[in-house]
Amino acid sequence: MADTLYLSLWYPNLSLEALPDKLIAVLGAFAAHGGEAKVYSATVWPVSWNEAPVFERIYGRMAGEAQQRGGPGAPPHGHGPVRGGPGAEPRLAVEEATELLHEDYAYEFQIGWSLWELETGPEGWALSRKTTAGPSTSVAARDAASSAQDDSSNQQDDSSITHAANDNPKEHGRDDDKQEKLDPRWARGPRLVRVTGYGPLFDEGAYEQDGHIRIDFGSDAPFLEEDADLDLVGARHVEENVRQLVELTAGVEKASGATARLLWSELGESLAARLAARLGAVN
Repeated sequence: MADTLYLSLWYPNLSLEALPDKLIAVLGAFAAHGGEAKVYSATVWPVSWNEAPVFERIYGRMAGEAQQRGGPGAPPHGHGPVRGGPGAEPRLAVEEATELLHEDYAYEFQIGWSLWELETGPEGWALSRKTTAGPSTSVAARDAASSAQDDSSNQQDDSSITHAANDNPKEHGRDDDKQEKLDPRWARGPRLVRVTGYGPLFDEGAYEQDGHIRIDFGSDAPFLEEDADLDLVGARHVEENVRQLVELTAGVEKASGATARLLWSELGESLAARLAARLGAVN
């Protein structure tokens, strides 16, 4: 069953005034790890997720590709005018949103990140979207987040994910012809992920469990594809997605100076364990 995947980041003694620089660093790290260099949209939420946004701006992405297609990348009706072009530089988007800098506000940004996915719609368009932004409703997952902020253990979890992805005997010894033959059902395309920075008083101090900054990757399906029959090609694409996830996790931690991180799921299940079982079933 598909789950929602998050990355939470914490910083020591983070002041509200330092949050914008951390957000810029995290958003800026995406371009080096399969993501876009510019931001699609910015939203400011006051007090809690139940309130209406006090600021929304859609900059566009992929040179307006989603709007031209009329596909799921098009912004929801009523979210303001669409600005064409390739999006906004992270610094510009963050500076505009944090002009309203308050302790009980949350600052959400959407940015594109490309993964291998099975084609599920017209022209193979694959996009991860949440219709309503909000924190995890899983008590177990939130408890796990608050009790596992040790960086060394998180790094170990990331290593186990990479090891599980690489531990696939069928990947060894494949000939060049098989390497070059790609299943036409697989396509590499962008999805929108959400990067949210929390003011210390937003949603009754949600940052303590969700992180000063939280990245919402959406569905974890591209890292498992549990509903598909994985062959050599599929296993290779899943492995590449997982490697990219691990590299991005390390990249945003280093770029922003986080001292603790946690990769977690809404249902509280271990991605590393599920991945090991998934690839084991392929063997």
